[in-house]
Amino acid sequence: MAHAARQPAARQARGSGAQGRAPEPRYLAVGQIIGVHGVHGELKAQILTDDPSRFDRLARVFVGPDGVEPVPIRLEGYRLHQKWILVKLEGVDDRNQAETLRGQLIQVPSEEALPLEEGEYYEHQIVGMEVWTADGQNLGQIVEILYSPAHQVYVVQSAGSQSPKGNPREILIPAVASVVRSIDLEAGRILVELPEGLL
Repeated sequence: MAHAARQPAARQARGSGAQGRAPEPRYLAVGQIIGVHGVHGELKAQILTDDPSRFDRLARVFVGPDGVEPVPIRLEGYRLHQKWILVKLEGVDDRNQAETLRGQLIQVPSEEALPLEEGEYYEHQIVGMEVWTADGQNLGQIVEILYSPAHQVYVVQSAGSQSPKGNPREILIPAVASVVRSIDLEAGRILVELPEGLL
């Protein structure tokens, strides 16, 4: 399994198994504005896509805070800068205008999403799925995906047990092929084979 989740959704779809899963979000985030570069309105953004060259194919993007209907803005240009992407949007021509966009997401409509390779999934497809072991134990529901240099980690909120503080217990499951045996999007289930001592 190459990537458990390829890029975050602007609004994550949450649910429980196949019946409670939310519909696909209307937009997917490809970047998040984290600052300003220079004095001419250029935006510094964190890259939230595996393929930054996709910006070559975008005439416009949708910009807005998470959970708010984004605004379409023409993309005038972009360039890669170290591990960031620098973006120039139409109508954002000075540092003060650019500062008002700090923290907002750069998004594309879901129908413009890049096709995924086999074994790759968008985050909104994974969050909300139930996790089961091969012997039929329901471990709970994925509530978050953590990203590390080595691999992603699924944060599973336990179906029954609680922590000593009374909160639902969380299980951290590495999203690697030796642990995640299958992903059934239609059923809303992930089958795992946990290494000794993980529970």
